[in-house]
Amino acid sequence: MPASSEHSPRGRFIRLVLFDVDGTLIHTGGAGVRAFGRAMDLLFGVRNATEGVSFAGRTDYSLVREIFARHGIPATADNLASFFDAYVFLLDDLLHGSAGGVEDGVWDWLRGLRRAPHKIVVGLLTGNIRLGAEIKLRRFGLWEFFETGAFSDDHVDRNHIAAAARRRGEAVLGQPLADEEVLVVGDTPLDIACGKHIGARTLAVATGRHSPDELRTHQPDWVLTRLGEMSVRQLWTSAPAS
Repeated sequence: MPASSEHSPRGRFIRLVLFDVDGTLIHTGGAGVRAFGRAMDLLFGVRNATEGVSFAGRTDYSLVREIFARHGIPATADNLASFFDAYVFLLDDLLHGSAGGVEDGVWDWLRGLRRAPHKIVVGLLTGNIRLGAEIKLRRFGLWEFFETGAFSDDHVDRNHIAAAARRRGEAVLGQPLADEEVLVVGDTPLDIACGKHIGARTLAVATGRHSPDELRTHQPDWVLTRLGEMSVRQLWTSAPAS
């Protein structure tokens, strides 16, 4: 039976929505991966450094540490800082020539969340470093929609990033939230897992590398082929998958 249009499926409105970036809000035409590879080549003389490395749902710091380890590069503070300085410069340059764009339904969702009859904090929960996320989202005009967020700068582990994102969202609202008042939106099993780690509801979109069937095996509350399949208003009236 559909939930009442007055309330969310578990009797509470969602008050905090946390979005992943790559594959969920935008696609960059591979600019991020190419920037990683070029930074490794320019700084350390390592060519094709990203071959065989899975980027989906990963944090930037975990990726750099993996690549460094593969090539015997010490993960010192200086090496990490040099890498990310080069990475963000290259990312900004590559994005201007990329075939990227905003995923279907994202604009409608962000505007719908702003128009909701109750206060909803819209934030980021991403494995990108903060400046990398900002560069990507400014490129597509989305950065200003987000009031808060947590990033790879906060922790190498995505679960810890999720916990930080929730704490910051609650701080913006000025109150603690019940688990059912938090929603994590992402395109990978790791997004679902970190959402579950903080007790949030999870909405998975198959706009990245994972099919709807793959995402369903991780038991998110909702699975969509693309975000545009469901409006913000339907979020209050659609019961989560069992």
